[in-house]
Amino acid sequence: MDENTVLRKPLISVRVFHPQKLAQHGNAHSSLHMRVLYIGDVAKLRWIVMNQAVNNASKESATTPKTDLVNRQYRLKTRPAERINADTFERVEERVPELKDGQALVRTIFLSLDPTNRIWVTDVEQYMPPVQIGEVMRGIGIGQVVASKNPKYTAGQLVSGAVGWQDYNVIDGTESWPFSPLPSNLPVPAEDLAGAAGFTGLTAYFGVFDIARASEGKTMVVSAAAGAVGSIAGQLGKIAGCRVVGIAGTDEKCAWLTNELGFDAAVNYKAADWKEQLTKATPDGIDINFENVGGEIMEFVFSRLNLRASVALCGLISSYNESSDERTKVSLSKVLMKRIRIEGFIITDFADKFPEASVKLITWLAQGKIKSRSTIVDGLENAPEAVNQLFDGSNVGKLLVRVGELSK
Repeated sequence: MDENTVLRKPLISVRVFHPQKLAQHGNAHSSLHMRVLYIGDVAKLRWIVMNQAVNNASKESATTPKTDLVNRQYRLKTRPAERINADTFERVEERVPELKDGQALVRTIFLSLDPTNRIWVTDVEQYMPPVQIGEVMRGIGIGQVVASKNPKYTAGQLVSGAVGWQDYNVIDGTESWPFSPLPSNLPVPAEDLAGAAGFTGLTAYFGVFDIARASEGKTMVVSAAAGAVGSIAGQLGKIAGCRVVGIAGTDEKCAWLTNELGFDAAVNYKAADWKEQLTKATPDGIDINFENVGGEIMEFVFSRLNLRASVALCGLISSYNESSDERTKVSLSKVLMKRIRIEGFIITDFADKFPEASVKLITWLAQGKIKSRSTIVDGLENAPEAVNQLFDGSNVGKLLVRVGELSK
């Protein structure tokens, strides 16, 4: 399949800030299937207005006529000290308002659960404002248009956007995080649009190619390698020509990495001799660390980094449920002596490159060069409990909640 013939319509639309291009507000980069609008400061790329889209469904006037449809919403009630639990959210049910001219009704199909969900409910400095008490929990996903009075959207059409932890969104196409129609002829299943072909895949792509600068002959180690981002990152490392070693939490996950995804080796960090195993799997040291975990795993990987190694700092999941970042600390003397390059990154840093990367990811998925796997939990009501699978390691690949069924 030719990369240039995969698709011709926008896949995801995201607004970012770029002061030099303020004069171009409203003009779109429409290359292939991605539209990126520049409206502010790219140096601090923050989805600072995303919650406007998430909470649109709850802002209708009390006098607006309602339908018989009920919208379940999970709103932030308290900020958890440790794991997200039953007390973190309040479930609210509201009738869905009747559509006005220019509006469309979107039913959430797949809700993406990601480690960043835990960050979003914490009132700390982060790459975007935290979810506020009383707001619908932030979440990205795939929805389907149920009804439309807007020519941009057609009933039955799939869209991507900030669906939030709720059943329905009333949209009009002018949201701060616009819902983008997805082409009907995409050669990947809907769940991949919320995973390997969506922001998950893009995170892995830019971490491997732009941050780590993976290339032929390098040894790359990926922590949380059986997770959503790690499993794609490792496969992209193989495409780049690296020797790829994954670190995961069960023998079954390690077997999946090597037998199905093509990793050269995989180490179960729960094994008593995991450090010896990793040393054996990286006889020439480590050139690239795609870091998702932090803590003891990161510390030992650092001990094996080569001269001028690169660290793509994607996540530090081992510390997200803790009040202290003590687990994330490493000695900088090693960084100095080995001239190690460490760079943290957030997916929106690369918004202007989404079109090219998305085409490649979808093409590789369609060609079988990248394989994906999803852990799907049924029912929005199970989202508060299911999100903790990310922290106990019980999911494999992308973790999704199936909120609704696709209509034919």
